[in-house]
Amino acid sequence: MKVIAIAVRTGLVMDKRFQVTSELRGYWEGLRGGRGVPLRAAVDPRGIDRALEYAFILERIAPSIARFRLAGMHLSDLMGMEVRGMPMTAFFTPKVRSRVAALLEGVFQGPEIAELTLAGEGGFGKPELQARMLILPLKSDLGDVTRALGCLVADGQIGRAPRRFDVIGDSVTRIEGASQAAPQPARERMAGFAEPAPAFRPAPLPAPAATPRIEAATPEERRAMLRLVRSDRS
Repeated sequence: MKVIAIAVRTGLVMDKRFQVTSELRGYWEGLRGGRGVPLRAAVDPRGIDRALEYAFILERIAPSIARFRLAGMHLSDLMGMEVRGMPMTAFFTPKVRSRVAALLEGVFQGPEIAELTLAGEGGFGKPELQARMLILPLKSDLGDVTRALGCLVADGQIGRAPRRFDVIGDSVTRIEGASQAAPQPARERMAGFAEPAPAFRPAPLPAPAATPRIEAATPEERRAMLRLVRSDRS
């Protein structure tokens, strides 16, 4: 009976990887509604409350490079530190980072859905660890696909952090009816938020007041320029 209980418990934990990824993908599909890639602004944490611990939001900052904008506690536990601001490839061993970067770029440029099957890197204090990652493209407020919603779910004892992973399998799904909008240059992006600032032109200096010359003044004008100063001193 004890062996059966362990097997059942293990099966439930293993199913959690697929449960979380399926729930997150279902939520994303609901936002999409068959109309292409949904907006980042449409993502409501209340809609993925059971997946929040494993979920993350990515921002593409350069070709094949994306950093975490938001991340659940499960990711911080795996890394042993806060992961916001870190590149996504920090979770992977050096030998597979180029493969992960290519998959990530496909998410943004395809756009595509990427699913990865992972195995934790072994070592002292690092027990066997299986994981699953899902990456779903999102549009920014500017309409370009530079955001992504995803999750990372590991099954097993984390052990000594940080834990990094090898990729043992991946699959991509092209999103039909979706097209990637070319990212705008920085100056063009700013034009959407404010009018161009006018060039600075200093105001002309006021002309100095003309001072009449005493030599050229008439006697009446000279008398008008005189002031009577009263003194109380004896």
